[in-house]
Amino acid sequence: MNYLDLFAGAGGLSEGFARIGAEGIAHIELDQYAAQTLETRVAYYFLKSHNRLNEYRAYQKTYHLNKKEREIARTAFLEKIPPKVLDSVINMEISEETLPIIFEQIENQLEIRGIDNLDLIIGGPPCQAYSVVGRSRTGKNNENDSRHYLYKLYVQFLERFTPKAFVFENVPGIYTAKEGAIFEDVREKLENAGYSIKAYDFNAFDFGVPQNRKRVIIMGFRNDLMHHDFEIPGNIQNTFEVIDFFNDLPTLKAGETCTAYRYRRESSEALLQTAIRNNDDILTHHVARGHIERDLEIYREAVCLWNQEGRRLKYSDLRPELITHKNTNSFLDRFKVVSGNLSYSHTVVAHISKDGHHYIHPDIAQNRTITVREAARLQSFPDDYFFEGPRTANYVQVGNAVPPLMAERIARWFVERI
Repeated sequence: MNYLDLFAGAGGLSEGFARIGAEGIAHIELDQYAAQTLETRVAYYFLKSHNRLNEYRAYQKTYHLNKKEREIARTAFLEKIPPKVLDSVINMEISEETLPIIFEQIENQLEIRGIDNLDLIIGGPPCQAYSVVGRSRTGKNNENDSRHYLYKLYVQFLERFTPKAFVFENVPGIYTAKEGAIFEDVREKLENAGYSIKAYDFNAFDFGVPQNRKRVIIMGFRNDLMHHDFEIPGNIQNTFEVIDFFNDLPTLKAGETCTAYRYRRESSEALLQTAIRNNDDILTHHVARGHIERDLEIYREAVCLWNQEGRRLKYSDLRPELITHKNTNSFLDRFKVVSGNLSYSHTVVAHISKDGHHYIHPDIAQNRTITVREAARLQSFPDDYFFEGPRTANYVQVGNAVPPLMAERIARWFVERI
């Protein structure tokens, strides 16, 4: 099975398909750092297929080098990878102006690989324009946001390459964007492109991901191939607590860095069952942000309240000397603890890149926000997934991603039907 990944981000959706052996023809992504992450990941799969993962692990150990040294190491690493592999990542905005260029590059990739027909198109336009949270933060519906209409470009890929099927991922807010007009137009255009479709309301938790993450997945099969039902098997909710996904990591206080690339414990059953870690992994991206003393005091109060009473801290209930925002009537949960004693955390979103107040570590002894690696684990990214770019960009990539464990379950369903 082969696939084309649109609006690929850091590759969470693609990772699920790659795990089952599907061949990624092209991954199109606008963001520079996310595209670099995609390059690193396709390099990983190339090296893995040639029994050369030692070269990948050596590259992982450049994580704590300074920026210049990292750039040199990355260049040397990518020189070991055939251009055909790296060229599958297209770092370009998808727009009416760029479509001819992107189409040509995809067709070149198909020709190079000797593939006549595309099996799948996966991906989904950026979710922020449809996000209910995003709309509430800005206080408006962003009527003129051009991202509302990126689905029309997705449809043009369907019309150009006529794959057997597609996966279109987005947030539940797509149902209510422009009072429902967007979703109805999405449905109509997908059907007019020649596909029988069904929309699912999924929660990543039902796919074994330790996170409450609701998503809309629209699946479609080309009309001439539609000969089976759309039903996906029942859920496989994880039976572990969130803290089970953190306990093997070195303890860090605010501002501290783990430079040893080593874990403090063997891999747990939770990590093994979700394929997040094996005992050959090298630990990267486990660096704690620094925080001012006022925020640390708030973190302590929030963690105590959650761990001892199971209650969330309301911003308006803080002592006066800890309150800095004039508006104490909205976003009362601006300081929120990751629920270590539950089987799922609250949703990880790109806003984690701002300050992390909404993602406080449940261990009061560490008293900090979660690291990129901890956030990635909540998204079910494996520990050998290497995120390129500065830490802020890493958080954005993780927060915007489709959980790989969820993607893999969807991929396995498709491979039985294509």
